[in-house]
Amino acid sequence: MFSPTRDQARRFFFDAWQKFRTSQPLSDLEAIALDLMQQHPEYHAIFDNPERYVERDYLPESGGTNPFLHLSLHLAIREQLPIDQPRGIAAHYRRLLEKTGSAHDAEHLIMGCLGEMIWQAQRQRTPPDPAIYLECLENVRIIG
Repeated sequence: MFSPTRDQARRFFFDAWQKFRTSQPLSDLEAIALDLMQQHPEYHAIFDNPERYVERDYLPESGGTNPFLHLSLHLAIREQLPIDQPRGIAAHYRRLLEKTGSAHDAEHLIMGCLGEMIWQAQRQRTPPDPAIYLECLENVRIIG
């Protein structure tokens, strides 16, 4: 499993954005990342200024969203879906896609559960438990 440092993960997004801006070819993973970045125009100014944002801390108490974490979670979900890993994630995604009518909205709902699994693993100092992830997805309800 690839475990990039914070700086490596951020550089990945900055590099993909720079390649896009200069019409350079992208790797498959960079193309997926670029698609996600384009769906988040609120982050474009960040990607246009890597020197300003590469070292920035996004603390929970500041109230803002960490754009790098947000996009990394999207990317993780995009990697999980085609291989249905953990087993059952693809079915949950299809259910949420049908309910929301939006791939992006379905991913955001899944993201909450992925974040919960990661938080539990950090809190308990254990490996991520897919059972927590899938149980959370079982309980996701669409309001409205």
